[in-house]
Amino acid sequence: MKIPGTPKIVRPYLAAFTAAGLVAGLFAKLTGYGSWAGFTWAAVTVVVLIVLLFEIVSSLARGNIGLDLVAALSMSAALVFGEELAAAIVALMYAGGQYLEDFAERAARRDMTALLSRVPRSTLRHLDGRLEQIAIDLVSPGDRLLIRRGDVVPVDGTVVTGVAIIDQSALTGESLPVRYSADLPVLSGATNVGEAFDLLATRRAAESTYAGIVRLVEAAQRSRAPMARLADRYAVVFLAFTIALAGAAWILTGDPIRAVAVLVVATPCPLIIAVPVAIVAGLSRAAKRGILIKGGKAIETLAQVRSLVFDKTGTLTIGQAKIISIQPAVGLEPDEVLRMQRRSSAMLMKRA
Repeated sequence: MKIPGTPKIVRPYLAAFTAAGLVAGLFAKLTGYGSWAGFTWAAVTVVVLIVLLFEIVSSLARGNIGLDLVAALSMSAALVFGEELAAAIVALMYAGGQYLEDFAERAARRDMTALLSRVPRSTLRHLDGRLEQIAIDLVSPGDRLLIRRGDVVPVDGTVVTGVAIIDQSALTGESLPVRYSADLPVLSGATNVGEAFDLLATRRAAESTYAGIVRLVEAAQRSRAPMARLADRYAVVFLAFTIALAGAAWILTGDPIRAVAVLVVATPCPLIIAVPVAIVAGLSRAAKRGILIKGGKAIETLAQVRSLVFDKTGTLTIGQAKIISIQPAVGLEPDEVLRMQRRSSAMLMKRA
């Protein structure tokens, strides 16, 4: 039986509810209603604890023993021994951490929009002397497609006739458009910046270059970093050690509050949150800048790198052309040449 975890849509409300309960309890404490303070803190802790138990059961059903068990134990122990404030603080750490993790992931994945939105959803295909718009999933090798100015090439193919002027900076980093004559191959994901041309499809959309790039990025986001896997691998050992240490503190001091203190301090909310958020954010920010990283392991390895050796036909590019200097002919000034170039570019844009 599949047991679902906590829906992400609940997380911001749970964090707000816990924070409000903690503040309300503190207000009641300061105004002389101490009994209401304890009741309020206990109530919000119980709600968070129920949600956490669902998460734990969901993880156990998948065969994973996570560090959330320590958080559940610390909240439960604090409630049992009357430390409602400590329980509420741990509950806020957990609920707030879950919300911050979700928020960071959503913010990081928004950085992927520029990359994934380049994938066209449809294209124009020649059929019996006319053009029809079809989904790119329906394109088959041998189809003749019309690639208009500004269109992203939907599948790998070859130029049929004429000359195609292609901006492939998103793929190779090449800052200047490249001219392709008839029968030369063009990669999907490049942009047509010249006149419209016909493309003979050589691969299906799912087998094309850009689809492979998108799959690589998505697989990297789903992958888990060695640090995250290490935390889960030793979760059982950490849990057993925490319980043993809490028990020893209770036995040696005779005070159960000491055991509660150990459990609260050992609650690994930062470790649970920090690693996956950092990895996803790193992958997404790199993809936003056109850098594809093959998973969290590569990011962790980069932290140890001190020297890099690049091999890209002897050059590194940033995907944008930049004027370094102007060498005008005799009788012309650099500013005049630049003004003429801008006027020419403006006229071409109007024609487009």
